[in-house]
Amino acid sequence: MSTVYDFNAKDRKGNEISLSEYKGKVLLIVNTATGCGFTPHYEPMEDMYKDLKDKGFEILDFPSNQFANQAPGSDEEIHDFCTIKFGTDFPQFAKIDVNGESAHPLFAYLATEKPFSGFGKGIKNVALNKFADMNNKKFKDKAYIKWNFTKFLINREGKVVARFEPTVDMKEVRKAVEEIL
Repeated sequence: MSTVYDFNAKDRKGNEISLSEYKGKVLLIVNTATGCGFTPHYEPMEDMYKDLKDKGFEILDFPSNQFANQAPGSDEEIHDFCTIKFGTDFPQFAKIDVNGESAHPLFAYLATEKPFSGFGKGIKNVALNKFADMNNKKFKDKAYIKWNFTKFLINREGKVVARFEPTVDMKEVRKAVEEIL
């Protein structure tokens, strides 16, 4: 598979969606969780979506419960939480696995295209790295995603151009999005 357009995923209502529906758009594909310390990322993500969607930008939200059981709710409960607390309006897909044998093929592809290169420097990042390493031991060589709110930036041709770990400032993510719009 050579682009994200080659993948399908179920939306939160269980409908099979071809990502080819997003051809020609700049995408930010994110694995999320409602009970994570990075959950406040929803707010700047929604602001960015509102400001840039008319320029051909989409955020595709994929909840995952593989990191310390931080997304335990149903697809509807997760959706309700996000819309009530953060006013999210961007597409939200069904909860998936992003690591291990049951990882959604999209996330295996994304992580192969842009592998993990670290959380950055500083005590918070070192602590997250240790916690992520403990969590991801069970996935061995299929620990594609290290934590919630890992973001992949996709250009209009469907190619992965950047990976942002959750520790990256959302202003930096937005700047990268605006540069390729």
